[in-house]
Amino acid sequence: MSEKKIMMWMNGKLIEQEKVLLPFMTHALHYGSGVFEGIRIYETPKGKAVFRLREHMVRFMDSAKVMCMAHPYTVDELVEATRLAVRNAADNADYIRPLMWYGENDENRIVLNPFKFKVNVAIACAHMGAYLGKDNMEKGAKLITSSWTKSANTSTSLQAKICGNYVNSILAKIESNQLGADESLMLNTNGTVAEGPGENIFMIKNGKIYTPPLASGVLEGITKDSVAIIARDKGYQLIEKEITRSEIYMCDEFFMTGTAAEVTPVRSLDQRVIGEGKRGPITKDLQESFFEAARGNDPKYRHWLTLVN
Repeated sequence: MSEKKIMMWMNGKLIEQEKVLLPFMTHALHYGSGVFEGIRIYETPKGKAVFRLREHMVRFMDSAKVMCMAHPYTVDELVEATRLAVRNAADNADYIRPLMWYGENDENRIVLNPFKFKVNVAIACAHMGAYLGKDNMEKGAKLITSSWTKSANTSTSLQAKICGNYVNSILAKIESNQLGADESLMLNTNGTVAEGPGENIFMIKNGKIYTPPLASGVLEGITKDSVAIIARDKGYQLIEKEITRSEIYMCDEFFMTGTAAEVTPVRSLDQRVIGEGKRGPITKDLQESFFEAARGNDPKYRHWLTLVN
């Protein structure tokens, strides 16, 4: 029997993923002029499902708008393209990467403004697993505060998932791993806490849950929104406010959220133990409730799931 061909969706049709080639003059390759999403696939009692697919595609479209990208697709069409891509992905695929980017121009020129360049749209799937480590989902990740500051709202659009923006995150990620940490915490230009390289953050103190506002330089995360809804539904008080690094040292619990990170507790920051140095009770409650929702076991949140078949 022949091995299953791994397919992806690109510019309106399925193609073999390993055969995709980009021209050298692709604008996004040189300047990061693309936008992307990260979306999770979960196994549910009714089969594979994509978590909050429509919300991700709406944000994908909004990011494209920020980058002035002209393309022919609607949200509904991209939702169906995603379902098609997942059906033709590897069996262990649990992560989806929609990507839209400026390609090459007809004149084979290198210029900064890509407005007249071809826009490409693709959706591929991969295996992610537990992004910050399976063991850390219970014992908690180890963080350092990055020496790299989060880009300012006046420097770029932090509400759009622009490829080039994530060079800032890459530098922070490399630094944290080189220094023996699982992840980094990034401050904004005001010196207060923004987020991780690819995660939003939540702090718990005296039973209350705190998270930085958008003005602190954070992405409006879809997993963050999901956890916030679950927290409020469970009766927790959730407060948006600016957070300092010292507050995190002295808090009771701390966790990160994101499509890749899902809900990951943090046990230490800058070698200071947070709380009891492991996943706290509120974090555990929200983490378990999130996975129950994502895996289709809580009927209250079943509308968040788009079945693949």
